[in-house]
Amino acid sequence: MKYHLALDLKDDPALIAEYERWHAPGGVWPEVLESIKSQGIIGLDIYRTGNRLFMVMEVKEDFSFEKKAAADAANPRVQAWEELMWKFQQPLPWAKDGEKWVLMEKIFEL
Repeated sequence: MKYHLALDLKDDPALIAEYERWHAPGGVWPEVLESIKSQGIIGLDIYRTGNRLFMVMEVKEDFSFEKKAAADAANPRVQAWEELMWKFQQPLPWAKDGEKWVLMEKIFEL
């Protein structure tokens, strides 16, 4: 199963470049990568256009956003990563309070 999510970066070229450096090979902390994999995410890609980010997550059948959120909340290293990333990120205008990545709705398939 795949999920597609969106989020905006702050519209600042220097911050966008720094965000991309954090996501270059070797930039994401090993503990964050392990947390992602341990929650049933088997593939995760992030794309950027301008300051808009688009994430594609491929997950195992038993994946749960709720279980992932609980595991992230209990992991200090993931929380530190999320705090660091918020320096670069901003919510989409229609995001709910406290929501970062917004789940996208599929509207077309060929």
